[in-house]
Amino acid sequence: MTNSLAKAPIWGRIKLRAARTFGAWGVFFKGFLKHPVMVGSIIPSSAVTVKKMLEPVNWSECDVFVEYGPGIGTFCRPVLERMKPDATLIVIDLNPDFIDYLSKTIRDSRFYPIHGSAADVQQIIRDLGHDKADYILSGLPFSTLPNQLGPKIAKETYDALRPGGAFLVYQFVKRARDFMAPHFDRIDNGYSIWNILPCHLFWGWKKK
Repeated sequence: MTNSLAKAPIWGRIKLRAARTFGAWGVFFKGFLKHPVMVGSIIPSSAVTVKKMLEPVNWSECDVFVEYGPGIGTFCRPVLERMKPDATLIVIDLNPDFIDYLSKTIRDSRFYPIHGSAADVQQIIRDLGHDKADYILSGLPFSTLPNQLGPKIAKETYDALRPGGAFLVYQFVKRARDFMAPHFDRIDNGYSIWNILPCHLFWGWKKK
C-alpha cells in the first residue's frame, strides 16, 4: 500500500483507490461521493443520449457553448468535435476534481474549464470576453439543488442566452421543466431510454 493510501482515512482510501483503478470512471465516482446532490448520476450519460441531446444545435451558428456540471467530459468531446474552429466551449463545475481532470485530459484551445457556480454564468461569460452564449447544456439535478439554487440558475441561464439560443437539459425526473417554464418561450420534450437511468430531455428556447 502506498503512503498516500495508508495515511488517508478509510473512506478517503476507497475514493483514492477508485480514482487510480478506474481512471475517468474513478474520478466520476469520487465526484459523486463528494457532492452527490450536485452530480445528477453515478453513471455518465450514454453516447445515444449525448447524440440525441445535441441534435437540435445549429453548429454553424454556435460561437459560445456552455455546459454546467461537465463531470469527466462525456459531452465535452462530442461538443468539441461538432464545434467550429473559432468557437468556444466553457464548462463550469463546483467540483475542483472534475475541473482538474478536464484541464489535464482535454487539450483544445477552444476549451475553458472553470471552477465556479452555474449561478454566475453571466459573469463567467463576460470574464472570458463574450456577451452571450448560444447554447447552454445542463445535467445538474435541479430538484435537489440547495437554497433555491435551481430557480436562480434557470433565470440566470435565460439571461445569459442570446435571442434564439437554447437551454439543453437532461434529467431523470420531469420536474426540471418546472424550473424552465417561467422563463423560456418554448420547451421541447424528449426521452432517452438508452441511458442508466432513462432520462427526460428538454430544450428551452429563447425567443428571437
